[in-house]
Amino acid sequence: MTSYQKTGNADELIRQIGELKQERDALILAHNYQRPEVQDIADHTGDSLELSRIAARAREAVIVFCGVQFMAETAAILCPEKTVLLPVREAGCPLADTATAGQVRQMREQYPDAVVVAYVNTSAEVKAESDICCTSANAVEIVRSVNAGRPIIFVSDRNLGHYAAHMARRRVILWDGACPTHAGLSVADIRQAKKDHPKTKVMAHPECRPEVLELMDRVAGTAGMLAYAVEEVPGTAFIVGTDIGLIHRLQKENPDKVFYPATDYLVCPTMKLTTLEDVMRSLENMEHVVKLEESIRVKARSALDAMLAV
Repeated sequence: MTSYQKTGNADELIRQIGELKQERDALILAHNYQRPEVQDIADHTGDSLELSRIAARAREAVIVFCGVQFMAETAAILCPEKTVLLPVREAGCPLADTATAGQVRQMREQYPDAVVVAYVNTSAEVKAESDICCTSANAVEIVRSVNAGRPIIFVSDRNLGHYAAHMARRRVILWDGACPTHAGLSVADIRQAKKDHPKTKVMAHPECRPEVLELMDRVAGTAGMLAYAVEEVPGTAFIVGTDIGLIHRLQKENPDKVFYPATDYLVCPTMKLTTLEDVMRSLENMEHVVKLEESIRVKARSALDAMLAV
C-alpha cells in the first residue's frame, strides 16, 4: 500500500484522500454541519439518518462517517457487514450524553405503560432500551402514531419533544436534555437578525426553544430546510436557525438565493473537529472502527425498524 504523508496543502490532501478511498473501497459521508471542505470531499452529505440509509445501501466495504459518535453508531446498526470509521474518536454529542441506558430503564420503571420514543441523537445503548426512534423530520408523525391510551417518554431533546407533542396534540413526558447549540438561540437573536436583514424568510431547527420556533416561517430539520430553500423563488433571502455548517450546502444548491446565520455562535464544536487530515488518517490507518455488541445492535435496530415501518 502507498505511504501517505501529512501535508498542509488542501489540494494534495484531497488527492491523497481520493487514492486512499479507492484502495480501501470506501465511501465518505459527511453531515450537513461538517466543515465546508469536508462536505466538499464527501460522496454524500445529509442528515444522520439519511446518511445511515445511504451507508446501508452502499456497495463499498468501508464507510467513513464524518459526523459524531451516535451517527456512526447508527450506520453500524444498519449495516453490520461493513466497516464504519469515525475519523475523530472525540467527536461526541452533548445532547446524546444527556441520556444513558440505565436512566431509560429507570424511567420505564416509573412509567411501566409508557412507549419510549428515542430521538436518533442518542447512543446505541439508549436506542436498544427504546420502543421506536424518530428524527427531527418525523418526530411529530412518530409521536402521533403512538396509541393514544399510552404515555410517551421522549428521549432526549426536550425542545424537539415539546414541538412534537404540541404539533401532534399529545401529552409527552419530556427528558431533561437539550442541544446546547440550538437551545442557545434566543428570541432576541432572531429579532436582531430580522432587523439586520429585513424582508427575509426565517427558518429554524425544532431543537430550538419553543418561543423561538413561534417566530419562524418554517420549522424543520436540515433536510426540511434544504427543501424549503428550493421551494422559494430566486432572490429570496433566509435567516437560518441552525448550525452554520448548513449554510455552505444551502448556498451551493441555491446560488440565486441569500442565507444569513441567525447568530454567529450557532456552531456545534464537535461537528467541526473533523478535518481533511483526519479523514486521510482515518482511511490510511483504518481508524476509528465503530464496534457494537451484537445484542445491543439488534435491539437498537428494532427501534429504528419500528420508525421506518411508520
